[in-house]
Amino acid sequence: MTPKEEIVKRIEALGVVPVIAINEVEKAVPLAEALVKGGLPAAEITFRTDCAAEAIRRIRKEVPDMLVGAGTVLTKDQVDGALEAGSQFIVTPGFNPEIVKYAISKNAIIMPGTATPGEMEQAMGLGLDIVKFFPAEQNGGVAKLKAVSAPYSKLRFMPTGGVNEKNISGYLSFDRIIACGGTWMVKKDLIEKSDWAGIEKLTREAVMAAQGFEVRGFSPEGITLACNNIARAEAYIRAAAGSLSGITLVKK
Repeated sequence: MTPKEEIVKRIEALGVVPVIAINEVEKAVPLAEALVKGGLPAAEITFRTDCAAEAIRRIRKEVPDMLVGAGTVLTKDQVDGALEAGSQFIVTPGFNPEIVKYAISKNAIIMPGTATPGEMEQAMGLGLDIVKFFPAEQNGGVAKLKAVSAPYSKLRFMPTGGVNEKNISGYLSFDRIIACGGTWMVKKDLIEKSDWAGIEKLTREAVMAAQGFEVRGFSPEGITLACNNIARAEAYIRAAAGSLSGITLVKK
């Protein structure tokens, strides 16, 4: 398995990637730790703040189990800064061919923002098979994505923008979506107050919304869990617990 395939597999197993703007770099590590404890060991740290690169660097060093990407990357300098800090993937808000080509030349995993068939075709023309769909809800949501993506059978998506705990299961029911980006579990006011317990709680709820876990029964052999997607749930549990021993999964 290539490094890209491994990272995509990890993202797909989670189903949701927290998208975070960090204003105080000292809060990066405890925030990452809260996400890991809540069951989402991944984050897209946006370059909307000056300390983004340093936040990525600290998380990679102090929370090694965390999958860390850079978001809102707009310039070549930001691509370089993200990669030098240890970013494992790059996300852009729109489709800028110059930035995409530059990231590819650096062997970076990049998921550029797209909203139209034309942008999707340009991404495919550069050899990409995963793109961001942004802003998702404002662009018609999963219904529009199903319609515009129909001709592009090999292209997969990470919708971001307006995705929340109430609609994420609808997005993830579309098998061309690897995961969704979201901010609702990393609310700005909770970060400002250093309410890591609150973020951990919202993160656990986000996992439940993405995976749809429900206890359906107990037996001497273990527990039966219902879920939204068996393959995604299996991958998530194996990553979190190491095995499916004692767990039987059934689809809702």
